[in-house]
Amino acid sequence: MRILVTNDDGVRAPGIAALAGAAVASGHDVVVVAPMIDYSGAGAAVGPVHSRDGIDYESHVIDGLEGIPTYGVDGPPALAVILASVGGFGPRPDLVLSGINHGANVGRSALHSGTVGAALTAAHFGLRALAVSIRWGEDPVPWDTPAALAGVLVPVLAEAPEGTVLNLNVPDLAMAALRGVRHGRLGRTGTIRSAVHDSPAVSGGPEHSHLALPPFPSGTLRLDLTPPGEDRAVDLSTDAGLVANGFASLTPLVGVREAEGSDVDTVVGKALAALGHPGGDLAVEPGGTATA
Repeated sequence: MRILVTNDDGVRAPGIAALAGAAVASGHDVVVVAPMIDYSGAGAAVGPVHSRDGIDYESHVIDGLEGIPTYGVDGPPALAVILASVGGFGPRPDLVLSGINHGANVGRSALHSGTVGAALTAAHFGLRALAVSIRWGEDPVPWDTPAALAGVLVPVLAEAPEGTVLNLNVPDLAMAALRGVRHGRLGRTGTIRSAVHDSPAVSGGPEHSHLALPPFPSGTLRLDLTPPGEDRAVDLSTDAGLVANGFASLTPLVGVREAEGSDVDTVVGKALAALGHPGGDLAVEPGGTATA
């Protein structure tokens, strides 16, 4: 198998070095293609590719993996996956490993994660993919724990159906302290909790409420963020709850695809009926075809 290793923290991040090492230890052909800089929070963005003449790249060397072809690209991780999948860095990969991200990608944060976005992009090419993250913690970060788990999952993913994506989140614990690995349901937690206007008191009154419109044409919104490593979720059925309680969480994900089901058909049917021209000279057929 050919394995592509990428991340959103940048090609020089320690997490990608640990993951690349696990990929190499699996005995497969490995290439590393990742952003030159930190693209955390980029999701599956690719950037304004139509307005660029091309995508710059530069070679890089990971300590201890000097023989592994490694490149930094001027773009987000999803773009790195696309470039590798269309032949920009040798033969098309069979499997994508994304991470190891320093900070868990659980709950709704997974939607905005560049680590997860890269894995979901791989699925659109029919590739199997694993996104790997470790809960934020102070140095020394136990990178070996998620790296070892990822290595175990490589042969499982190799036999999985095309387009399979798994999201692995690990607490910042040594392997001996890990309580286990469970299937975590995608929770509803997020990083940004509220936004407060950073403005002086108006006419000697109280600070402007964060639930009102801004008092000035421009200003700054100060974000109330969940501190790194802190999870309020206690539900052990969710990914965030598991990680907060010492378990690694494994969650299967799917990317953008057409919604199906009777409820969806009902809504689409009503929408198509509403889009019919009142004069009767334009009709929108099922499937989106407009006819005069």
